[in-house]
Amino acid sequence: MEIFWDSFKAALYLIVTGEKQVWGIVFLSLSCTFWATLGASALGLPVAFILCYREFALKKFLILVFNALQSVPTVVVGLFLYVFISRRGIFGPFDLLYSPKAISLGQFFLIFPLVVMFALSSLNRLDRRYHQTALTLGASQWQAAMAVWREARFALVAVLCAAFGRGVAEVGVSMMLGGNIKGFTRTMTTAMALEYDKGEFTVAVSLGLVLLMVSFALNYVLSFFQSTVKS
Repeated sequence: MEIFWDSFKAALYLIVTGEKQVWGIVFLSLSCTFWATLGASALGLPVAFILCYREFALKKFLILVFNALQSVPTVVVGLFLYVFISRRGIFGPFDLLYSPKAISLGQFFLIFPLVVMFALSSLNRLDRRYHQTALTLGASQWQAAMAVWREARFALVAVLCAAFGRGVAEVGVSMMLGGNIKGFTRTMTTAMALEYDKGEFTVAVSLGLVLLMVSFALNYVLSFFQSTVKS
């Protein structure tokens, strides 16, 4: 317990004083996850809308695929992406491997199915007459879609919070695609794993505390909007 309390106090000191190494890692993690969430949302929300309001041959199969992809281990995603973006891979010339872009790309593929399925679940709970009424009143397909998203806005915020939390907390993809390079691709989770292996608990605990604060903040927002939707 003495080691824990010593590490805890030292970690708080690093956080409060704005220690460059700690906050650099934090900002990199949040930045990578932000871009991954933004990309997954920009593509996933239209896909969820199509799956909800369109009928086509492979609809049930695609829903099954997206549902299954939510539980794919992160190391599997990291392995397949590594093959594609490594120097000998198809996208090797883009020099993505061991860069923040690779981390964001890996997180994108992790949270994309989650965004699709969570958004689809939110849309399925809406009254379908919103969409039909908008079209009947002369709205275009785009305007009708915007009316639906406006009605589901609280649920969608909850979807985005869940997606961001999934991305910022993962370690496998960040380790495999980012390489855990100090000052360049070291995220909160990979840094915590490294510092633990080295026996340096102070930095690991400080990053763990920040990660917990992010998690609590996301869960607070998530619970707030879920209660708003229910009411």
